[in-house]
Amino acid sequence: MRKALVIGIDYYETINSLHGCVNDAYAVKTVLDRHSDGTKNFDAVIEIATGPKATIERKELKNKVEELFKDKSDIALFYFSGHGYVESTGGYLITSECKDGDDGLSMNDLLEIANNSPARNKIIILDCCHSGMVGKTSQKGDRSILSEGLTILTASSETQYAIEENGSGVFTTLFIDAMNGSASNLVGDITPGSIYAHIDQSLGSWEQRPIFKTNVTTFTTLRKVQPPIALSDLKQLIKLFPVKGQNFKLDPSFEPESANPDEDNVLQFKILQKFNRINLVIPVDAEHMYYAAMESKACKLTILGEHYWNLLDRDRL
Repeated sequence: MRKALVIGIDYYETINSLHGCVNDAYAVKTVLDRHSDGTKNFDAVIEIATGPKATIERKELKNKVEELFKDKSDIALFYFSGHGYVESTGGYLITSECKDGDDGLSMNDLLEIANNSPARNKIIILDCCHSGMVGKTSQKGDRSILSEGLTILTASSETQYAIEENGSGVFTTLFIDAMNGSASNLVGDITPGSIYAHIDQSLGSWEQRPIFKTNVTTFTTLRKVQPPIALSDLKQLIKLFPVKGQNFKLDPSFEPESANPDEDNVLQFKILQKFNRINLVIPVDAEHMYYAAMESKACKLTILGEHYWNLLDRDRL
């Protein structure tokens, strides 16, 4: 069972309302609902605040969070987009009726609910100002208390604002991009760690910095997308390179446009060229795979290629 609670709050009664949080929430729910092949992924519930007749208040939000984390789910994922607030006593998620900031849902309460959850994997994703405060014992403290299986991904540190561009949060835009495939590995798996790496690499040192905190022994897959290479082709890696550090010798018979192509060699070369396009294999002493074949040179595994060779050798794929 994979559950997700997606919150987007644009409307606030007494503080400045926002404009992109509801749209971000819908985008997150859409990408969570299904894998790229259309099969069901998360059972996602969305709650939004758009105006005086559609608000989200602190008690309602807390109840929804408790409902999310109460079960023995495989994954329980919480996403929040709205205002955030921080002071000496901790951080808060601001709901529609809030006036002072510290009358919102305490990030400490959120953490406690998630920490006590029987779910195997707990994911907290916050796109709000000062969101990096979640998990810290106090504003001045440098310790985080995370139960086993809990992962936190936030848009910014506890001292930073979360920026919007073109009507959407910068962090959520990158999160959606990652979930749509930019953060996938070669078998199409997208994990919290790969999402963070994608967001981290996309933001410069002078921009808001995403925060990643986790206490897990293995990453869980949040979404599967079409891999850049078929698994059946990927498994040819260990057959074409039976010894990991050994070069694969080439000659003109591997190239289909050569004078005397060999049918079996041409089929192998097509696979090697696929490996080259996804940086598993590179030509040796040649600019392109074509010249490596025509000049009777070789190709070899890259560092990434050796990594996937090890996975295949250990039957991990």
